[in-house]
Amino acid sequence: MTTWRQDYLLALQARDRGEQAQRTFYDAYTKLADRATTADALKSKNREASPVTQPASASFPKGTHSNSPAETSSNAEALAKIQKELSEAQRSRGTLQSRLHDVSDDLQKSRLQSAMTKKRLDGLASEKAALARRLRDQDEELRAKAKLLEDVHDETVSLTLQLNMAEDQVQALKKENKDLVDRWMARMGDEANAMNEASKFT
Repeated sequence: MTTWRQDYLLALQARDRGEQAQRTFYDAYTKLADRATTADALKSKNREASPVTQPASASFPKGTHSNSPAETSSNAEALAKIQKELSEAQRSRGTLQSRLHDVSDDLQKSRLQSAMTKKRLDGLASEKAALARRLRDQDEELRAKAKLLEDVHDETVSLTLQLNMAEDQVQALKKENKDLVDRWMARMGDEANAMNEASKFT
């Protein structure tokens, strides 16, 4: 993914290439403007050199020459050609200005879009970092709970074993106590019988 700086540089390079490609039009326009200025000056000079009114029978003074029809026609054709080329150059300049305006608008939009994209990326990066921290915290909490559960399970198993051993001991003590009581009762019965038998002979 390109950064906004790269987009900006690419837009500037595209603008420079466009201006370079149209350099010939700029030069042609400048030359035509110079030629038009020269033609206007020549036309004004010819007007000043020509008499305003001349009688039909008047002759030109010695040392002066009037413009011949061929020269006047040639100057008019040259002037018309220059004016035509100047008009075409002006139209081309208008096209270039319109294109430059469009490129400038596109560049501005690209800048705004790049800024918005950068802001969005920064927001997503911050959100990703926050989610990663929360995930790490939950992992640590789960590991702690799993360890606690394991410890409780081990302790429960240990207590169960101890309880079983205690119950076995209780059962053994009960059996031993019963055996002792039974032997004692048997002994007491034997002694009572012996005493009864002895009392018969007295």
